[in-house]
Amino acid sequence: MSTFSSITTSNAYYNVYFQSLKYTIPITTQSCFKRRKRSSSIVSSSNEMMNKSMDELLVVSTISRRQVVNVLILTGFLLWDSLERFGMAMSEVLELERYTDSVQGFTLLRPSSWNKVDKAGATALFQDANKGSNNVGVVVIPVKITTLSQFGDPQFVADKLILAEKRKESTKEAEVVAVSERTGEGGLQVYEFEYKVDSTRGGLKRILSAAFVASGKLYLLNIAHSDGLENPIDPDRRSTLEQILHSFDIAPSV
Repeated sequence: MSTFSSITTSNAYYNVYFQSLKYTIPITTQSCFKRRKRSSSIVSSSNEMMNKSMDELLVVSTISRRQVVNVLILTGFLLWDSLERFGMAMSEVLELERYTDSVQGFTLLRPSSWNKVDKAGATALFQDANKGSNNVGVVVIPVKITTLSQFGDPQFVADKLILAEKRKESTKEAEVVAVSERTGEGGLQVYEFEYKVDSTRGGLKRILSAAFVASGKLYLLNIAHSDGLENPIDPDRRSTLEQILHSFDIAPSV
């Protein structure tokens, strides 16, 4: 029998027993103490009733103890799980530091504890040491346009990004969540996007992207982080990722 079903059963037995107990015990007690001089058969009958009541009371006490133990065990597991999750959350607080690529001409905040790795096609890539699918990457490619608006508005660019994601064999589903535009260094036009991707490689992920065009180059930031139903991004981690997103900009001229 499961913990919850045993608790339910014992509660029902407990209630029924004490409804009858309040009628039997006073009568039995009076019979024992007020009628001591009656015949031995009456005394014997009263003793049997008392013994029976005490036996039932012991059974109820045993069930109650078992119930308490079950609740304590269950509470212990829940408390330990909460403490463990709290400890993990505390240990995973990301500290950010400024990273600037003076050669390619961009800057952003990056998690100081994440490793910088080399990967073909990426100008810069930083990976979570515990989960490589959590990463921050920058790609810089030459283009013929001088501003993003020449390519299209933010929604048009977001649709292109989603289309590129859906064309991947590993992608099961992709959906745009938010699209926005901000002004960067020196009035630079910056597009920002947020979308969700369900992939056979890493499961559910949250993607935050930013893009701008400067000096004949397209700069694209991509922040990928797991965001599953059972383990969603906590508010503090999401706030940190948004800080990284908003920090992406052209490197200030020296």
